[in-house]
Amino acid sequence: MHKTLLAQGVALSALGAALAVPSVAQAEFIKDSKATLSLKNFYINQDVRNQDAPRQEDWGQGFFLDFKSGFTEGPVGFGLDVLAMHAIRLDGGGRAGKADIERTPGGMFPLESNGKAKTDFGRVGVTGKMRFSKTEARLGTLMPKMPVLTYNDGRLLPQMFHGAQVTSNEIKDLSLTAGKIEHSTERNSSDSHGLSIGGANSGPNARFSNEFYFGGADYKPIKDLLLQYYYGNLRDFYKQHFFGLVHDWKLPVGALKSDLRYFYSDSDGKNESSSGRAEGYRSSGANGSSGEVDNNLWSAMFTYSLAGHALSAGYQKVTGNSDFPHINLGTGRTLHLITNGQIGKFASAGENTWVVGHTYDFAAIGVPGLKTKLIYFSGDDIDAAGSDNKEWERNFRVDYTVQNGLLKGVGLSWLNAASRGNDGRDLDENRLVVSYSLPLF
Repeated sequence: MHKTLLAQGVALSALGAALAVPSVAQAEFIKDSKATLSLKNFYINQDVRNQDAPRQEDWGQGFFLDFKSGFTEGPVGFGLDVLAMHAIRLDGGGRAGKADIERTPGGMFPLESNGKAKTDFGRVGVTGKMRFSKTEARLGTLMPKMPVLTYNDGRLLPQMFHGAQVTSNEIKDLSLTAGKIEHSTERNSSDSHGLSIGGANSGPNARFSNEFYFGGADYKPIKDLLLQYYYGNLRDFYKQHFFGLVHDWKLPVGALKSDLRYFYSDSDGKNESSSGRAEGYRSSGANGSSGEVDNNLWSAMFTYSLAGHALSAGYQKVTGNSDFPHINLGTGRTLHLITNGQIGKFASAGENTWVVGHTYDFAAIGVPGLKTKLIYFSGDDIDAAGSDNKEWERNFRVDYTVQNGLLKGVGLSWLNAASRGNDGRDLDENRLVVSYSLPLF
């Protein structure tokens, strides 16, 4: 946590430097500043249908104050972003670990020593930033959305990462990114933590790293084609290369989007040696796996759109002796996969997954703000002890944003999922979200 505080201290120093320059130079810093107050009411329940287990349930209200400054004038501009957030428990689902109960906390809030969810918690993310020409450097709290690392926003408060990042757009149609992540703040915590992967993130032999290096490029050679390459390296765990292609093709009737992705992942540092894996630097993986990262994953998704409808079909294949490696502390994650489901990720060793989906924007029939999404995943050939396991999941989502009147801008969402198979649980899940954002200036 001390490194996170150090990063925040550096960010505050950047603000001090910005405010120390003459008032004329501060003009753009103040003029271009924006602040938004957001409210998020979030309810979730998870019910295991085939086991005598208590239902997990949480309900809370979140408050977010997002301040983004402009940059000071001059060849090199300085700025500061601050994101303050606080969560209040409305219903914590009872007490974890108590016998003969119907409900238990679902993990949205930290737990007290007595097993009850805390009444509230919060955190503040501070990011210092510097701009030169079309290149921007950021230090402090980061919310990355890259193929090799994406923050998760699937609960009341989002996951946050802490480190440094540089993004450059000096060359037309080419965006370059590089940086280092040292810590994360998980969705149900106010504290920062080291980084780990599945297979090494829990228990007495849990192992962590404070060095995740990343870099990448997004290139658009033509208007409708995006080419991507990204690299990620979690020291002592894995190295990962990503190649992507996204193409939009306007047809005489409708449009077709092609999305091709390939990940190549290998071991790094202590995970490369049997002694290091014996110390706990292991990956989850196939039956009989040594725990060394060894994974290839490729996928293809095609989406045809017409008159508000979008029909999708895709396939994903995982090979190698380990599960798909990614930063995972066991409290929720978002992956840049076509199989990133509401509950499961379909990224186990050996797994083959078919994906089909349909979305509809009701604006096409005169009801703006209303959208639905239905998607189905079916995975098989999972390498596991005893047999090749199977799993499936169905996700259904409805979103509506009020278009006018007193409640204009209020967002309503219902997310429903059913998951069966791989881990032996028949799980049903519902999420209800009400959100609203108010620009302050």
